[in-house]
Amino acid sequence: MDFHDRLLASTAEARADLIATPIIERTLRGEVALEGYLAFLGEAYHHVRHTASLLASCKGRLPARLAWLAPELDHYIAEETGHDEWILGDIAAAGGDAAAVRNGQPRPATELMVAYAYDTIARGNPVGFFGMVLVLEGTSVALALHAADRIQQALRLPDDAFTYLRSHGELDVEHTAHFARLMNLLDDPLDQQAVVHAARMFYRLYGELFRGLPLPAAHRSAEEAVA
Repeated sequence: MDFHDRLLASTAEARADLIATPIIERTLRGEVALEGYLAFLGEAYHHVRHTASLLASCKGRLPARLAWLAPELDHYIAEETGHDEWILGDIAAAGGDAAAVRNGQPRPATELMVAYAYDTIARGNPVGFFGMVLVLEGTSVALALHAADRIQQALRLPDDAFTYLRSHGELDVEHTAHFARLMNLLDDPLDQQAVVHAARMFYRLYGELFRGLPLPAAHRSAEEAVA
């Protein structure tokens, strides 16, 4: 089994836990509130705006044995730059306050996830950052396009309120094979373990981001009654 396959197998439980978060399950059933979609976009902005910076930081801390990854990171930077502005456009198209999001602060779960990404690069093995790439791109491929359709059907929003979900989902389908190739070139067991560990952590942290988003009012009341 190559490393990419082992990475997917080693993180399958963490991935399943993320997909089982209530707001994701309900969104995929078409149970959506505008408040929740706007909250998701706001948190997406606050982590996506760091993507290019994180990629550049990772590149700058690569050890000599991983120098071959530098042009690959340049490619990612070129692909990811500007996606935060897509999100602000989606917020405005959905009736939200894009300026307030731009000038505001993320929820704690988002702030912690971003901080852990920078910490992984600065304190640990910088290649562990590819664990975050796995989580965000893999989640987009699995959910983004389907979720966009469900949300649009439920809320009757225009197409230009879904630039991020649809474009990102399509881009990440293209990125999946490229990511697998890169992971299969990692031959140092310590590098491989760094990616596995970080991926498990990012699945958990990204799951906390979703758990902090508001559920539709009827479902929120049901959750509170059970609690």
